[in-house]
Amino acid sequence: MFPLEPDCGINLSPLASTDLPQSRCLLSRWTRTSACPSQYLVVASTSESRRTIFRRIAQRSYVEWPAYDSTPLYDRTSLAGLESDVRTISETWFSHESHKSVEKFVCSLPLAYFKFETHDRYAGSTSYEMDTLFRVFMLKELHGWDHETVLVEFLECHPELREQLGLESVPNQSTLWRSWHERFPGELRETVETAARTALINAQNAGVSVPRDPDRTPPHRGDSTGDSDPDEQTVLEQAGTITDHVSCVVFPAFSMDRGESCEIHENAYWDLQTYLGLRENLAANEGARSFIYESTRSRTPLGHAHRDQIRDFSIAEIREMYRQAVKRLLDEVAETEKFFRVGIVAIDITEAEPFTGDRTGHEDKIIGTKEKTDEYAYQWATVQLVGNAVPIVLDARPVRRGESRLEIVEDLLDSAEDLVHVDSVLMDREFDSQHVLEMISQRGLTYVVPKRMHTSERAQAKRLLKSESIRERP
Repeated sequence: MFPLEPDCGINLSPLASTDLPQSRCLLSRWTRTSACPSQYLVVASTSESRRTIFRRIAQRSYVEWPAYDSTPLYDRTSLAGLESDVRTISETWFSHESHKSVEKFVCSLPLAYFKFETHDRYAGSTSYEMDTLFRVFMLKELHGWDHETVLVEFLECHPELREQLGLESVPNQSTLWRSWHERFPGELRETVETAARTALINAQNAGVSVPRDPDRTPPHRGDSTGDSDPDEQTVLEQAGTITDHVSCVVFPAFSMDRGESCEIHENAYWDLQTYLGLRENLAANEGARSFIYESTRSRTPLGHAHRDQIRDFSIAEIREMYRQAVKRLLDEVAETEKFFRVGIVAIDITEAEPFTGDRTGHEDKIIGTKEKTDEYAYQWATVQLVGNAVPIVLDARPVRRGESRLEIVEDLLDSAEDLVHVDSVLMDREFDSQHVLEMISQRGLTYVVPKRMHTSERAQAKRLLKSESIRERP
């Protein structure tokens, strides 16, 4: 549990009802609190509006809030977790008709649980608390002011906002400058900037008036390597940074329902799965042995134990967890300009390497290849964002014998439209079917599908390709 301000007498019994998971009912307790004293809560938002917002958050199956309480990857000092919480709240907050001010959002943002003292460079007593300064600097970033003088004038002109922030007096310009440059470490300053940018984007997406247009291109953190192609070592280093961050986003969506007393945490299994997936043709046993030396964990799973855990999942369970993980990723990349233009998806069927084992009892799953040969392979149908969008596979499903292309496309489009807004669908010629195209049109979507090649056309294409290769020989 986390600390809360004193109860202000609001009746929260509706939020404690049993229709919400018990682990999420703690969200409702936040509706009692904000940055400001309880007598000023009505100015920033009403108890009913806050109750509505946090009920919506609690009912989102793919979201756990606060982040530190949902995954061991975060704790109450994690800045990445704080950024995640700001994103979670702001994307729901501005959907309420009573929440039309980004400044009042800053005042109402729950911060009591976060341990700012870990990031405080000052020792001893100070005139202003870190959480108050965090909110003040968020206001500065919301308006895009370069100097503290304008911020001081703004606070002096808005006494009601000062009250909501809990400021008995307005800090002078030099105090704010020292706090930002000397008291706040660089990582915390970046979090302030990210939080403000997130609030602006989500407010603007909800149609709320904002003091400035946010930059929808996410800032690059750390040293820049320039525009030249990175070398292999740089790629590996960046891959490590990216996978660490993505793990924090997606791991909470996956669950093995392992008990708290297990010696090997379930995230170690997902770490190993990520490790295997980033390497080509690495089997579980060999990969698990290598992972022991490359992982920072004290205990990691053995290859056979890893396989047993993964095999226990059904296809439906894996797809549901994957969709929840994708939703969490989309919530994060939705702040970028590229994702803002999303609307085109591509549906395709991919086959694995030819299967050489005994497929007895699995004939419906290990089917033939696309090319008419005597080989067999697993086949997977995927739906992916394409065009100017961030390239993310939204969903994947196995292709089984007897399934029609109509069933496959319907299933994947249902998943895609639950996650993003879809305008157009791109497909290979194997989906050139009247039933498929009619179904897409009935959904109000456009499509691009090459016409099927007849046998004579395919044969002619192969002859042309062969003759071209002969002419190119020395």
